[in-house]
Amino acid sequence: MAIERGVDDIDIDELGIEDNSKEILVGSASEDDLMFDQVEDGDEVILDDGTMVFGMDDMADDMPVDFNANLAEFMDSQDLGRIYSDCMGDIKDDKSSRKEWEDQYKEGLEFLGMKFEDRTEPFDGASGVVHPLLAESVTQFQAQAYKEMLPSGGPVKTQTVGFGTPETDLQAARVQEYMNFMITQEMKEYDPETDQLLFYLPLSGSAFRKVHFDPAVGRPVSRFIPSEKLIVPYGTTSLDNAPRITHAIDMSMNDVRKLQQSGFYRKTKMKDATDYVDTDEIEEEIDELQGVKPSGSSNDECELFEMHVDLDIPGYEDVDAQGEETGIKLPYIVTLSPTQNTVLSIRRNYQQNDPMRKRIDYFVHYKFLPGVGFYGFGLTHMIGGLSKASTSILRQLIDAGTLANLPAGFKARGIRIRDNDTPLQPGEFRDMDAPGGSLRDALMPLPFKEPSGTLLSLLGMLVDAGKRFASIADMQVGDGNQEAPVGTTIALLERGSRVMSAIHKRLHYSQRVEFNLLARVVKESPLKTYPYMIANGQQQLMATDFDDRIDIIPVSDPNIFSMSQRVMLAQEMMQMVQSNPQIHGPQGIYNAYRRMYEAMGVQQIEQLLPPPPQPQPMSPGMENAGFLQGQPAQAFADQDHDAHIAAHISLLRSPIVQDVPQGQMQIAAIIQSHIYQHIDFKAREMAQQDPQIMQMNQQMQMMQQQAQMDPMMQQQLQMMQQQMMPIMEDKVATITTQLLEQYAPAMSAQTQEDPLVELRDRELDIKEADMERKAREAQRRISIEQERVDNNKELAEDRMDLQSETAEMKDKIARERINVQRSAQMAKTAENVAKNFFGN
Repeated sequence: MAIERGVDDIDIDELGIEDNSKEILVGSASEDDLMFDQVEDGDEVILDDGTMVFGMDDMADDMPVDFNANLAEFMDSQDLGRIYSDCMGDIKDDKSSRKEWEDQYKEGLEFLGMKFEDRTEPFDGASGVVHPLLAESVTQFQAQAYKEMLPSGGPVKTQTVGFGTPETDLQAARVQEYMNFMITQEMKEYDPETDQLLFYLPLSGSAFRKVHFDPAVGRPVSRFIPSEKLIVPYGTTSLDNAPRITHAIDMSMNDVRKLQQSGFYRKTKMKDATDYVDTDEIEEEIDELQGVKPSGSSNDECELFEMHVDLDIPGYEDVDAQGEETGIKLPYIVTLSPTQNTVLSIRRNYQQNDPMRKRIDYFVHYKFLPGVGFYGFGLTHMIGGLSKASTSILRQLIDAGTLANLPAGFKARGIRIRDNDTPLQPGEFRDMDAPGGSLRDALMPLPFKEPSGTLLSLLGMLVDAGKRFASIADMQVGDGNQEAPVGTTIALLERGSRVMSAIHKRLHYSQRVEFNLLARVVKESPLKTYPYMIANGQQQLMATDFDDRIDIIPVSDPNIFSMSQRVMLAQEMMQMVQSNPQIHGPQGIYNAYRRMYEAMGVQQIEQLLPPPPQPQPMSPGMENAGFLQGQPAQAFADQDHDAHIAAHISLLRSPIVQDVPQGQMQIAAIIQSHIYQHIDFKAREMAQQDPQIMQMNQQMQMMQQQAQMDPMMQQQLQMMQQQMMPIMEDKVATITTQLLEQYAPAMSAQTQEDPLVELRDRELDIKEADMERKAREAQRRISIEQERVDNNKELAEDRMDLQSETAEMKDKIARERINVQRSAQMAKTAENVAKNFFGN
């Protein structure tokens, strides 16, 4: 919670001001004013409105303040004092809330083994060695991640957002080339600080980068910030929703004075940095590991706090459309100097034309493991206990061996041993003065045991557990089954590097955020031209290239973390390409070999693997020679299309092509396909001469020149291009149809004067007549056969009708017989009944 205190509530002793000096905090109105002005009794300044102000010689006229100006230069002293008090109180609260995290981090640093410890317990000279489990894990991770995150060619690659065009592809290539050039050549601090970041990251679990434009070097920078130097409030889950972010900056007093003279910081009365003492246990532990310490009075370093926070500053409140205050806090960057007890600068931290007043981001958070809060977990948190236990067991084993090799004990008081300080040599028998009795009874060694085998086994188990977690026990591919399938080997590699792959994905995400912040800074930086000659030979404006059409991503693959895994995948791809080269073609085979070399880390691949030859413009005669060998040719836009079409039509009509029917089918198809290419290029050239198209091209050229100065014109240029595309295609289609009608007769005509052609035509006529005769005979045979089939069908139908009639007759006769028998039986029955009734 912030401490609400005004200037009247600030303790004079806390500010470092003597009581009799009567110093008060006032805002500097000019370059010569100081924050702490000595005010003697009776000094006063009367303003135009009658206000009497003590301790100020001048007051600046009421004038509009520049948007990017240091607002602390124009603010009231009481407001500055309240802001300083509140911000420093917040910083103290934020640092105290992470005290346990700092203690755990500090304790983990002790087990890196960088400093040998002279111990006197349990005996003088006991072993102070530290087991290298934690140091080995950190070093292994740093070595793997450094190569993946910062390749030699540059860590940036680009891709076009949405549908790509040749223009956006060239733009993406320019952005990628410049950012890699800037990171690898201009930003000399990027490589070593990335190396240092990847060493800090597994220790503390979190590391940060700050991306901004540094006016001191005149270019964008991306600085590494250790986790202990960036402070956030309790309850913060990410940098995006942090209510305030404080960066503790170590800076020399001389650099502070330079920034004050340049106008970046407001001028104050400087005091020695030694007057302000703020102990940082983590920094002390790091200094102890390095073997360095402050040099006393010669130390000119001071600590500044740069806080990115939302404030409601009097005089600069947020107002609505009616001019009424909304009470909404706005983003600011406040720089505090604890050594001077003052605010050095207050600057707005949002874009001037942004209606939402969104905070500008400068920081990127790199995490080793996500943890359960804002700060990530490192190896000191996860395997720090195993490292501590391993160190304890290792020291016990060494101490046990020391005591077993150099035993101690008790001896009788009367025994005297000559040269007792000199150890016994092999084969030596030393004289002793002993009273009577057995020498064995006069000496009693302590019962020291040999190093315990149980402890040694336990040490091995702890080390293996730590290595499994840190994934530093890499699988040796050569030790495995050489006949195992590639997929099985890849699965084993993935299983052994799952933890590292997950960490690599988090690094890949953070690096992508960093590159996008860097692209924004490049776009807003004063440099607007490329520092080298680009592909088209023009120094195009840089700001127009860094727009939303290009997505900037890291080169590293977030799914692959080891070179062996990359080589295995490339080998599997190589086998698939070699199994069916017809589908992939020469370019696919070339790309497969190139990816294999890249996975192996081979440099200057072009010297080993020349790219496949690209088609080059050729004369019509050379193209015709290739056609006769069955080789297709490629047409180009800048060729003489009429001359090429005439030469190819001449070859198409020549006897060389038309003599052999099979050759005519293959070669003629290749020639006609090539002629159609020239027709398409010629149609596009003719379409460009259309008055409507020419007018639209002129308008687009003018808009393109304006777009270099005004990025908003780029959208109108894209709309103009989209409108022109269907008009252009319609013109090309119409002209292509006309050209095809013009050249179609010549492409399909045959030479009449050639006797071989006439003989072939005659042979074809004879063959056609013979085929017609055979067709007529076949038709006649088919008719006879059809008539026979029809007759057989009629006979079969008659037979079926006769059988049907016969069956009906038999059925009718059977029914009549049944009726007669039934009638006779009924008559007989009636007769029997009558006899019985009337008697005989």
